[in-house]
Amino acid sequence: MREVVHIPAGEVRCAPADVLALQGVPRGARLDGRIAAMLSEGISLYESLAAPAGVLEEVDGGEFAEIYAGAGKNEPRTPLALIHPRAERLCLFAVTVGGAVSRRISELFQEQEFALGAMLDAAASQGAELAAAYLEACYGRRDAESGAPAGKRAFLRYSPGYCGWHVSGQKRLFARLRPEEIGITLRESCLMEPLKSISGVIAGGPAGIHDFENEFPFCAECKGKECRARIRRALANER
Repeated sequence: MREVVHIPAGEVRCAPADVLALQGVPRGARLDGRIAAMLSEGISLYESLAAPAGVLEEVDGGEFAEIYAGAGKNEPRTPLALIHPRAERLCLFAVTVGGAVSRRISELFQEQEFALGAMLDAAASQGAELAAAYLEACYGRRDAESGAPAGKRAFLRYSPGYCGWHVSGQKRLFARLRPEEIGITLRESCLMEPLKSISGVIAGGPAGIHDFENEFPFCAECKGKECRARIRRALANER
């Protein structure tokens, strides 16, 4: 199964509090008029430029094992190394909010419009996360529509560069997925172009396969611990 997904604009509309949180502003903080105006302008600019799109391609377990192995630079123990052999379905994905957003961010910083550039950057980062979450949900719905047994099933995405999966894993992922179709390319550094893009694998199956403890060595270096919230949501929303 391979599918290009054109994501509705409403699915990647940013909440102001989320955009501010990415810049270290506590939720519920009182904003002065200048910051409130800049926030509104940044979000409006993002919405006018965003062109969200994604691609999904299902792979079998053996093929993903080779993709995941990459160049052999992964950490010795990782969550995904435990999860993917137990997954019942695996789907490569890539998603972007489009090149126009990234270009405008660069232009604003070059023009020394740092405040607006930072606001647009945060809005685009949040938009890319929302786009990836949309693809994750889409794949979960495909599972339900395929007649898979209902019950405790969950779908979560994992990306190179996180949780011990070395960023060089992007090379094999891109060679298999070919996301150039939606305008995403890979730099020599393994960063994506446009920068506001996300790639990885969606693993689906019994909800419990995703419920790992954050006791890996690299977990201590992770400041956000975003995986904890995502795992809780997946277990709460299991079908």
